[in-house]
Amino acid sequence: MEGPGATTPGRAQGGAWVPLRPPPPPVTSTAVPLLEFIGFLYPASQIPPQSSLAPRPTLADLIRPCSVRGSYIKARARGDSAPRRGRESRSRPGRRKATMAKEWGYASHNGPDHWHELFPNAKGENQSPVELHTKDIRHDPSLQPWSVSYDGGSAKTILNNGKTCRVVFDDTYDRSMLRGGPLPGPYRLRQFHLHWGSSDDHGSEHTVDGVKYAAELHLVHWNPKYNTFKEALKQRDGIAVIGIFLKIGRENGEFQIFLDALDKIKTKGKEAPFTKFDPSCLFPACRDYWTYQGSFTTPPCEECIVWLLLKEPMTVSSDQMAKLRSLLSSAENEPPVPLVSNWRPPQPINNRVVRASFK
Repeated sequence: MEGPGATTPGRAQGGAWVPLRPPPPPVTSTAVPLLEFIGFLYPASQIPPQSSLAPRPTLADLIRPCSVRGSYIKARARGDSAPRRGRESRSRPGRRKATMAKEWGYASHNGPDHWHELFPNAKGENQSPVELHTKDIRHDPSLQPWSVSYDGGSAKTILNNGKTCRVVFDDTYDRSMLRGGPLPGPYRLRQFHLHWGSSDDHGSEHTVDGVKYAAELHLVHWNPKYNTFKEALKQRDGIAVIGIFLKIGRENGEFQIFLDALDKIKTKGKEAPFTKFDPSCLFPACRDYWTYQGSFTTPPCEECIVWLLLKEPMTVSSDQMAKLRSLLSSAENEPPVPLVSNWRPPQPINNRVVRASFK
């Protein structure tokens, strides 16, 4: 609106004539190259569209991202690592906590009921352990006796990985071997470990007619025809495991040799030399066994195992089981957490057949 007779644009306000603000001066020739340069470094496609109500970006708004990009280019020219941007440099505690929570274990939040979330094999059709119902198991006369030829010198180390204690053997050649039984050829001993409970009345992974033993020993062997242990994990007959139940009774002198070494690996991550040990000294006198096709009882739960479960358990004392339960699943610098209840419950047998080497 203009006042009557006025030569200067303005508006009436309270009876007075108020001139309007003059229009901004046109962009000078020196400003045009600058804006073109900014447009080159910061294309218009990267600038979000402006609504009719949103303020237009200032020159400082346009220059700011160019300065970040410039520092990136300068850093790369010097050979430095690129400066990290705000979003990328911020820690992401939520994601880190989720990753930590997803590490498998035996607690309520990451135990066997959750393993399939990260390891789909855990929901497979041939999972272990299983319940053994002897009334449903038939003798298979084609099953041969099994035998071992272990070299005590192949024992190397004992370790606590926070989930069990394990003795590792040299398996670079046919040094400690398992033969016979349901196996198609010889298998090399790689390691043995145990699973146990929080008390003497449970802890084994397989059960026999509903009976749970105090612990279960697994001796893991692999088929050398597949050249490497990793390759054997992919084959149906790649791994053979001898499973031995532990029941409470008299003290076992041979088992005590193993237990005495546990003081060196009290906490998670500890490892110590453990040599000159022949694990066949732990075998019961009777070699009768059950056999079936199954899997590892820990993630990733690969279905590549021929199981030989010995009918006769080995005997250990209650004090010896207490020694086993004295291990910790926590590291040395962490609050102590007992390493107990590291067993997986029985899995569906589905259409598998368990055979017995005995009547």
